[in-house]
Amino acid sequence: MFQSSKSSIGDYSSSTSFSDDSHCGFSGNSNKPHMSKDVRWVAIRRVVMRQGSLGLDNFDLIKRLGSGDIGTVYLAELIGSDCLFALKIMDIEFLISRKKMMRAQTERDILQMLDHPFLPALYAYFTTDNLSCLVMEYCPKGDLHVLRQKQPMRSFTEPAASMFYVAEVLLALEYLHMLGVIYRDLKPENVLVREDGHIMLSDFDLSLRCSLVVEPTDARSNSFVGTHEYLAPEIIRGDGHGSAVDWWTFGIFLYELLYGKTPFKGRDNEETLSNAVSQSLRFPENSNVSFHARDLIRGLLVKEPENRLGTRLRCGTPVMMRKKKQGKCLAFGSNEDVEFELF
Repeated sequence: MFQSSKSSIGDYSSSTSFSDDSHCGFSGNSNKPHMSKDVRWVAIRRVVMRQGSLGLDNFDLIKRLGSGDIGTVYLAELIGSDCLFALKIMDIEFLISRKKMMRAQTERDILQMLDHPFLPALYAYFTTDNLSCLVMEYCPKGDLHVLRQKQPMRSFTEPAASMFYVAEVLLALEYLHMLGVIYRDLKPENVLVREDGHIMLSDFDLSLRCSLVVEPTDARSNSFVGTHEYLAPEIIRGDGHGSAVDWWTFGIFLYELLYGKTPFKGRDNEETLSNAVSQSLRFPENSNVSFHARDLIRGLLVKEPENRLGTRLRCGTPVMMRKKKQGKCLAFGSNEDVEFELF
């Protein structure tokens, strides 16, 4: 931890004041090998080495990127560099009053664990008496929801495009589960697109940390979290849930990419939840979506979590493992190149 000078944030809030004490944590890149050459690590380190701390007065806020349940994210430039970051700012008093402090702490803890090309980098964090701030990776090309809306028929009709995004999300989810993390908030709005076109999952304040295992069925939660159209039946029923909820949302995500809508949406939230629990899965007619893609979705959108496709997808399902002569997706962290086909 570092002691810093007084922080300020200009136009963030005309009523916000800052104490002379702020606390900074710096996450170096020595344990993040896949980003070891990232110039943003170097820029952050220079500031910390020069002044012994990092604070809000080290950033110019360019624009607001979005607001969530526990904070607001800004596009911020580190002063004295050309490096852009996503700066998440959370009001500590608000978090305490709404009993959301643990969610903010869990998100920070999870971000510090991550080292994966399809998951965000946490460069640093710091707090004042008033605010808690996360300095994270910025993705300039928006999210998959906006990108999907720009497509013909508002869906990714080209199988190669869907396969690309779905494969990367799959690898990210698998990695999270290996760390004992249930994501619980997969949706196109939370799948950001980097400058190079690859994806990055975002928003981990609804995530749940469990004990080790790839499929942590023993670590269950009764909390009701997520977006209505993406909620798994076991969450809606209040049965408690494990990492199988991520594979349900993965199926909804795939369906929405391919068809431009979610499968169980009703006239209101109550009907949507009822449909997810009791309605059979249906596919639109006159669609060019392949049998293999529909079969994969069927396996993911099984009502009973114990029968749902999960992490066995990548290592054993024929749909995932058929060899391709052209185009491949590499399994991150494997000893050899692995080619697999989604559809």
